[in-house]
Amino acid sequence: MRTSPAWLLLMALIAFGAGLFGTFILDDFAIFSDPILTSWSGWWEVWRFNQTRPLTYFTFWLNYQVGGSNPIGYHAVNLALHLCSVWLAFGALRRLMPEKIAWVATAIFAVHPTQSEAVNYVFARSTLLMAVFCLLSLREWLHERRWRAVLWFALALLAKEEAVAWPMFMVLLHWSRSRPEYEWKPISAMFGLSLLLGARVLLAADATPGSGAGTQAGISAWDYFWTQGLVIWSYAAMFVAPLWPYRLDSRVAPGIYWWAWVAVVAVVGLASRRMRGPRAGFWVVATLVLMLPSSSVFPAADLAADRRMYLAVLAGAVAIAMSSPRIEYALVVLVGLSVMRTWDWLDAERFWRKQASYGSARSMVQLARVVEPPEAVGLLERAKGNSPDDPLIASELGRAYLTSGAVDKALVEFGRGLALTPNHPQALSNRGVALLLLKQREAAQADFERALQLDPCSFEARLNGMRMGLQVGKAPQHCRYTDEERRALQGE
Repeated sequence: MRTSPAWLLLMALIAFGAGLFGTFILDDFAIFSDPILTSWSGWWEVWRFNQTRPLTYFTFWLNYQVGGSNPIGYHAVNLALHLCSVWLAFGALRRLMPEKIAWVATAIFAVHPTQSEAVNYVFARSTLLMAVFCLLSLREWLHERRWRAVLWFALALLAKEEAVAWPMFMVLLHWSRSRPEYEWKPISAMFGLSLLLGARVLLAADATPGSGAGTQAGISAWDYFWTQGLVIWSYAAMFVAPLWPYRLDSRVAPGIYWWAWVAVVAVVGLASRRMRGPRAGFWVVATLVLMLPSSSVFPAADLAADRRMYLAVLAGAVAIAMSSPRIEYALVVLVGLSVMRTWDWLDAERFWRKQASYGSARSMVQLARVVEPPEAVGLLERAKGNSPDDPLIASELGRAYLTSGAVDKALVEFGRGLALTPNHPQALSNRGVALLLLKQREAAQADFERALQLDPCSFEARLNGMRMGLQVGKAPQHCRYTDEERRALQGE
């Protein structure tokens, strides 16, 4: 009874169950900005080339068709996926090690506070889906059903590209079990799929403006790589000492942290010497392997994110369970910490207030969007002091001043934003609004027309131009507007 999987699911529910009643945070709102996800006929378009995670977006489409924009349905799917991962993880681990160690390791995986972002952040669903399919692949592999394992792995790749590390984990697992026989065809198929899907994701990310990955990341692959040695140690600190505060934004600035990578390689080298048999060393190496897609040379706009650790936490939990037999007594503490973190995710204002308390300019911008204009202006002025060259802050501060009725100050900030991003359609449209309110119609018209020349699909420039009585023409066919935006442009 003590090692029953039912107890694992119960603990996971206690730790993260309140997340069902959470709201949408940050990129969650992007789900509703894509008309493909909110239209009944758009189910097949989620598989278009420039969509890097089509299976994940298909589940968002299903969520919207069933429950619209009610957040409880989206959170319910995320929680269900986490519970599936816990169930599958225990089933696989108990075939690889004594049941007691498998249970303790899965329990840590199920309730560790580091998992709170992946479970409670709707947009992190890709991580959960990937983990479920990777664990299904492992289950089939352990049952000698190799080609079924390949099929589940292919679905994991369609959920999230970070699954490309899974075949390497499978190879290392086989080697650690000292089994000389090996079926190279299915594992070669996995590596082949990784190469194909990996190349497709890189091309799609490069071709999609604002993707936040590849050439759109805002950081070179080399600079990103050098940050990741220190990021890995910060991940380790959060895993071993979960009292470490949760911060959505990475505090790691780009730099050559060669000493951090030397330390990582040294630890992995020592662990690899003890990989044979059911040893903790293998799981230390496996933890790093599962982190490499997001912590190596593939750049992303966010240098670090807790959700990227989700599957790696399972490998780390096994290493801890094997090394510290008494660790099970800490599970109550882990559950309590996860309940506290989940509580923060339930309300957007509470969440962003805590994040802003760490001095994050990005979090101040987000908090400013959910508070009253006077407080928003104060927050954004602080953020401006921390990051004076951030065009997003200039844009948001201009909007806050506009809402407060200080149009002249709004014009100054919109102008500053345009100076930071010359010829940016959104910045031009913003300044045009302020100029129009100051009754400078000719200057406002010039800004709206210039914005539409640069981006004929700019919704705000098109709508403001129409309201001025300008002949803006018909929007190009390739423009993608939400249903609400389309109705606004049609004057409904």
